[in-house]
Amino acid sequence: MRGMGVGLYGGSFNPVHEGHAHVAETARRRLGLHRVIWLVSPQNPLKSRVQTQPLGQRLAQVRAFARGQGMIASDIEARLDTRFTLDTLLALKARFPGVRFVWIMGADGLASLHHWRGWRQIMRTLPVAVVSRPPSSLKSRFSPAARRFGSARLAAQRAPGLSGQEPPAWIFLHGPLHFQSSTALREAAAAESIRHG
Repeated sequence: MRGMGVGLYGGSFNPVHEGHAHVAETARRRLGLHRVIWLVSPQNPLKSRVQTQPLGQRLAQVRAFARGQGMIASDIEARLDTRFTLDTLLALKARFPGVRFVWIMGADGLASLHHWRGWRQIMRTLPVAVVSRPPSSLKSRFSPAARRFGSARLAAQRAPGLSGQEPPAWIFLHGPLHFQSSTALREAAAAESIRHG
């Protein structure tokens, strides 16, 4: 609805884990958002198709994790047929002009943002909330995106008003660190498969 603050939290979620839930809930609470929409990517262009579980399977898993207040799991990227984050953000902004969207990512996302297609435009399209995630938190703050948009970084105390800021505007949210990662979970599953194989 018009005037709502809505976080867009995109990813492969391959597999989803408590670290993802930590990022989404931290952003929802600290930014005072009405909703956080988990955008389950049909296929991340930077990741292997072979290692990515089918969209339906990942969406079902995300629904089990996105169970908190105001959390929504969505396959809107598949329905919009958008391959890149920038295209998704532009489509959602055009479709819901009165909604105050914020892009949400973990610190690992900020560390690699400069590899994304149109990353500078992403930063100029929506305000961005970055949630601390080990071990990327320190690395992310010296990433090309953080340096390029250093002057647009807001103090953490301004988090509740981020959705109303004119981009580029971004904030780094510190909080209790959650160490789980999709990569580590995939590697552990592969090792277990080999052991029992």
